[in-house]
Amino acid sequence: MAVIGISPCRKLEDYRQSVLHVGGEPRVLDLGAPADRALEGLDGLLLTGGDDVAPERYGEARHPSVVEAEHGRDEFEIALIEAARAKRLPLLAICRGIQVLNVACGGTLVQDIPTQVAGALAHSLACPPNQSYTLAHEVWLEKDSLLSRLMRERLADADACEVNSRHHQAVKAVAPGFVVCATAPDGVIEAIEDPAQPFCLGVQWHPENFFRTGEFRPLFEGFVDAAGLDRR
Repeated sequence: MAVIGISPCRKLEDYRQSVLHVGGEPRVLDLGAPADRALEGLDGLLLTGGDDVAPERYGEARHPSVVEAEHGRDEFEIALIEAARAKRLPLLAICRGIQVLNVACGGTLVQDIPTQVAGALAHSLACPPNQSYTLAHEVWLEKDSLLSRLMRERLADADACEVNSRHHQAVKAVAPGFVVCATAPDGVIEAIEDPAQPFCLGVQWHPENFFRTGEFRPLFEGFVDAAGLDRR
């Protein structure tokens, strides 16, 4: 069974269940542990949602809307990303996860979509806590990307899918080596991947919220399968 390290956040259960439902063993990591020690015994790394990456980390002045994450979280996750990529561990990054992944690898962020993206869709959809799976808008998938190949199981043509949405930031300048594999109709980047890694995918929506209904089960299946290859 592939052991998946999950970065700590305030809403962990859906991430844990998404890993369990596809046969992985989730292990919540201790915030602040040395990266090499945190990755010991892991077969894959799952980066979770949360508050904003400090803009100073990508060389920008802070927008008034920025809500910085828990103390030490940026440092911890950036160190995890660097160590995991050096080990070529499979990596799946969700919401804040895609943002910190992009920053750790040399990219930048849109700090506030409503005020910085002209004609933007509503990307932060208010919904009751028990309806976090509420669909918000469509995303367009790049043909032959890892994301498109994974979703082909669920979609007839794998060109587009409906997603939920709870974010006010997004990838701006894409980190070197990464490619965009999904965008919203307003041009906001919704997913990136690194083709040079065995499995390195970041998505801006919250696929973990759908573990009961399975709309995004292929993302977790592909991730856990990639993480388990060395155990076979």
